[in-house]
Amino acid sequence: MNFCGTCGGPVTLRVPPGDQHERFVCEACHAIHYVNPKIVTGCLPTRGDRVLLCQRAIAPRKGAWTLPAGYLELGETTEAGAVRETREEALADVLVDGLYTIFNLPRISQVYFFFRARLRGDFAPGSETLAVRLFEEADVPWHELAFPVVTNTLRHYFEDRRLGRYPIRMEDIGGARPR
Repeated sequence: MNFCGTCGGPVTLRVPPGDQHERFVCEACHAIHYVNPKIVTGCLPTRGDRVLLCQRAIAPRKGAWTLPAGYLELGETTEAGAVRETREEALADVLVDGLYTIFNLPRISQVYFFFRARLRGDFAPGSETLAVRLFEEADVPWHELAFPVVTNTLRHYFEDRRLGRYPIRMEDIGGARPR
């Protein structure tokens, strides 16, 4: 950030009085600009013993397989965002069974929420998707998955399915953001 969103003045990165974190502070109007982590939300859609994966049509990781997910919109719950992203990326309607995995990625300032969900009806590629397909565990393209959060969610799911229980899981991936 170089300029204030309030008055257009220059900003500097410093710790404001009474705070413990560096913030962008306007030198002209003294507005403090808070930059917070991005929330990513999505679904682990299933039908029977298969999971639905989407092949990405956009960067990053174009051509790799992923779960339908994306950034949470303002005014949206994480569950509503997950359902919307599934509809956008896989043109699929789902019935959400509950929160399943949470991943903290402090290095890139993101937090991921994945919900277990059951597919209802048909599905097809959305505008950000090259292909959508149902995979049994043995057929998952493990070396072509887009992100560690997808790999970890799928590994947990197949293990939990064998055990017949689906606890909410939370993990930290990567270290703190370098200063």
